[in-house]
Amino acid sequence: MISAMMVAVIGVGLLAGVLGAILGLGGGVIVVPALEFVLPLFGRDITIAQAVAVSQIGVLAVGLSGAASYLRQGLVRARTGYLLSPYTIVGAAGSFLGLVVPARAVATVFALLLLYSAFNLLRGLKRVEVERPPSRLVPPAMTFAGVMSGLLGIGGGTVQVPVLNLLAGVPIRQAIATSTFIMGLTAVGNALVYQAGGLLDIPLAAGVALGVLIGARAGATLQSRIPAAQLKLFFSLLLIFTAGQLLWKYWGQA
Repeated sequence: MISAMMVAVIGVGLLAGVLGAILGLGGGVIVVPALEFVLPLFGRDITIAQAVAVSQIGVLAVGLSGAASYLRQGLVRARTGYLLSPYTIVGAAGSFLGLVVPARAVATVFALLLLYSAFNLLRGLKRVEVERPPSRLVPPAMTFAGVMSGLLGIGGGTVQVPVLNLLAGVPIRQAIATSTFIMGLTAVGNALVYQAGGLLDIPLAAGVALGVLIGARAGATLQSRIPAAQLKLFFSLLLIFTAGQLLWKYWGQA
């Protein structure tokens, strides 16, 4: 019989899958803090590194389930995804850093970047989206997204979506779909690194993945009904929340 703790873990994955697919995130921004809060309620302790490791499986599940739905809807820029995914995969070396390097300074820089991205998205709420040539900053920005994905377990979507929308000129809805497509490729390498490091709890990861697979499909369907301006607003608020969460985690509790 399934335990109450596992039901809660599946619920965490379900929420992460829905929001992850709607906003183009891997769900790690939800999975990592949620596991750290929920599991102690059931007498189970978990370290931040273990939560990040489990989150990588959730990211992979969002990528598989969400991207499949977006591909059917014709929203994924597959060519863009294939061209940019090597940069995020190379950046996934952040997983190795996550095993040995304190993430405080990196998290601080990342939080500031999230706030800057949120500002630019909010500034462009009323701007009509049109195709425009991509910036030369796209490749290094996507590499940075991969590093953040591996180091902090957040899926990279919090960087990928603003990069695709603001720097690559991809409309927000397609940027979210393409980010979901890319993150699945990145998460494979990250998960293997954490598994090799002995940090991946398979039962917990399976529970999160089950919830995510169900939630991501529902989220991808819901996303098509949300206006682009509202997607930008929701995403901006999430970036601000994530930045505040990171700053509190690495500075507020110091």
